[in-house]
Amino acid sequence: MSVRPLALTLLLLAVSAALLGLGTSVGAAGLDAALWHDPSLVLDLRLPRSLAAWGCGALLGLAGAIAQGLFRNPLADPYLLGASAGASLGVALALVLAGSGAGALLAGSGWGLNLAAFVGAWGALGLTVLLSRGVSHTPRLLLAGVIVGVVLAAATQGLTLLDPSTLRPMQQFMLGSTSLLGWSQVALSLPLLAVALALALVGSRTLDALGLGEATARSLGLPLDGSRALLLALLALCSGAAVAQCGLVAFVGLVAPHTVRALGVSRYRWLLPLSALSGGGLLLAADIVARWVWAPIELPVGLPTALLGGTYLLTRLPRGGLR
Repeated sequence: MSVRPLALTLLLLAVSAALLGLGTSVGAAGLDAALWHDPSLVLDLRLPRSLAAWGCGALLGLAGAIAQGLFRNPLADPYLLGASAGASLGVALALVLAGSGAGALLAGSGWGLNLAAFVGAWGALGLTVLLSRGVSHTPRLLLAGVIVGVVLAAATQGLTLLDPSTLRPMQQFMLGSTSLLGWSQVALSLPLLAVALALALVGSRTLDALGLGEATARSLGLPLDGSRALLLALLALCSGAAVAQCGLVAFVGLVAPHTVRALGVSRYRWLLPLSALSGGGLLLAADIVARWVWAPIELPVGLPTALLGGTYLLTRLPRGGLR
């Protein structure tokens, strides 16, 4: 067992625990001590929101690591195969069908939009695989993903133009929001993360082999097509579930694996869980910033993730750190 990955695991767990404590202490008025004078506020709202935000970030971090390994591309992210465009179209359709009840749907439990986004993301990924005629040809798969993403994005824009009442809730979805997360989302995201991570570790040897090249991976006798299908299904599951719960959050799935690689971890048996831990910490930190920096006004969580993630990647570019 390598000391560096183990030490990094403990460090990320400690950071996540510290952020979780901070997340339960930040409310509409900024930093407070609600745990002592109003425990129900923490237990009913802040704690589940922080846990679910961490879970969604972990799902995005895991999905990003899978995408970068599958496509051997350091710029691959969970939305590469059209998942974001499909989720957006699903939400737009749900809002249009809701008609005048769009605002009530968004302000309610959120399960209607969650389901629409999840089905949309899975539908887009299924269409991408169908157009690419399987998962064995990586360039064709990427091209199909780009085409599906562009077409579905255009369809989404068309729907929002037909029904202007959907513009505001769609904007909230596109910028990402953790305001509706609660215990039901915790019960979904954390068990899903555990199952997805366990299955992804089964394919970690395939991801390591693909890093050496397609021909080398095949020469090792690994079941590439079966492993690719499993990993693509996990990519769809993780990205679809995260997008369904907190909208389109930028950069978390891209930056989390880069952060882990920058710290010297390259083997996927460690890179996958550490990317999940890193992604969870990133999104939880962004959620805290979104609540705290302009309290009592809450920013969309996608704004701090885009700012922090973009700044990080820009600092890595001059040193050739995107690899």
